[in-house]
Amino acid sequence: MTGLVLKLAPKERLLINGAVIENGDRGARIRIRTPGARILRLRDAVHPDEATTPVKLACYDVQLVLSGDRHPEDGHRLILGHLEKLSQVFDDRDSRTILSEATDSVLAKNFYRALRLLRDLLPREARLLASRQ
Repeated sequence: MTGLVLKLAPKERLLINGAVIENGDRGARIRIRTPGARILRLRDAVHPDEATTPVKLACYDVQLVLSGDRHPEDGHRLILGHLEKLSQVFDDRDSRTILSEATDSVLAKNFYRALRLLRDLLPREARLLASRQ
């Protein structure tokens, strides 16, 4: 049982190899078996205008690799740079674990998992930014 498994809500959309796919009226579960397929769940996507914080910018760069808009090798270096900078700010144990796992995921070219992990940092980043105002 290998491959990426996606559980889709009704009417949820994905970007698969450049094509937008919309689920029907019921939830669904699909398994992507093709290695290297470019897949982005659109509910996880960060709009370019919203990539205004360090974590959102890292998420955006990961999604560019997932969507095929950036070559994985170029994205690899850029994302690792983002993760290095984030590790200088997020110094609590849980955040460091997330960043370590995200780094391992990028090194393994598992960009979907890296995006999922980075999204876990978004609420933490919001709290940090709110406390500085």
